[in-house]
Amino acid sequence: MTSTPGALPNNSPLPSTTAGGFGAGILGLGLCVPDRVVTNDDLARMVDTSDEWITTRTGIRERRIAGPETATSDLAVSAAQEALKDAGIEAAQLDLILCATTSGDYVWPATACVVQQRIGAVRAAAFDLAAACSGFCYGMAAAAGFIQTGAMRRILVIGADMLTRQTNWEDRGTCILFGDGAGAAVLGPCAPEEGILASVLGADGSGVDMLLIAAGGTRRPMTREALEEKKNTIFMRGREVYRFAVEVVPEAIEEALRRACLRPSDVNLLVMHQANIRILTAVAERMDIPMEKVFVNIEKYGNTSAASIPIALAEAAAQGRLHKGDVVVTAGFGAGLTWATNVLRWNREENRPHPCPIAIGAG
Repeated sequence: MTSTPGALPNNSPLPSTTAGGFGAGILGLGLCVPDRVVTNDDLARMVDTSDEWITTRTGIRERRIAGPETATSDLAVSAAQEALKDAGIEAAQLDLILCATTSGDYVWPATACVVQQRIGAVRAAAFDLAAACSGFCYGMAAAAGFIQTGAMRRILVIGADMLTRQTNWEDRGTCILFGDGAGAAVLGPCAPEEGILASVLGADGSGVDMLLIAAGGTRRPMTREALEEKKNTIFMRGREVYRFAVEVVPEAIEEALRRACLRPSDVNLLVMHQANIRILTAVAERMDIPMEKVFVNIEKYGNTSAASIPIALAEAAAQGRLHKGDVVVTAGFGAGLTWATNVLRWNREENRPHPCPIAIGAG
């Protein structure tokens, strides 16, 4: 499996500025999680595990799980509305809604279209992006390209997933990991030296079988046999995914920083996909970034897939950890295998107060 970002054909540099003379920055943030909290002790009553076993190996203490009446779009809509409120713009001003998800309401149409209708974004185009836990960072890079070229001015990027619907609750190796949630960011034009300065996107399809749901697509349609074998649930080779993450993520971050003419020592806040505390600490150590500069909330939410980075950004803003001029790095990694990182110069004068977290009924 190749792990060098620069060696892959889909990693052409993204410019930090354009001839249009403006950048693409975050104007508003929002999040939404279900109100039902499931602790490690709760899981210990379901499978052979314990709070100590889960916490020491993953850093997770609890997660949010949505009830049967809640769909991914419900979480996405609430997060989107909070982000719009935070940005001070109306849904009708949006040019595009991009929803990063692998657990949408339907196989098709796109969950982004459901969100578009429900929030009243009558002018907006809408599509979903499936890059698993890297999806939000992929979406940020795509949105920056639209804005920096002048093609669009207001874009809503959502990361929303409900992987607990795809979890095998008899598999103690995976059922302890996942939670449900959504986060959203409104992007728009900013000064050329601010906002998203550089992005690195990567994929290595030789790792497809390391993390996947085998049944439900055209390769293996859903059948009674597939359901009985639980092929409709998440399968993961945990050790291999861990090795992949701690190898490729530092390389991708360093490359993105290089493209932005920055160094790891310039980073004020590192916001990584919240998959495992051991991955977060290993990446920080390899990059010589102190843990006080790494945002961590995995203990509360577990792995929320594409939602984890926007949820973390919204919480970081609410906690006053983002200041104008700060260098903020986001980094995602996951099924595909995919990875993505964005380097931002924080462009907001101040963080507007907003509730955190926004909870939606568990049903």
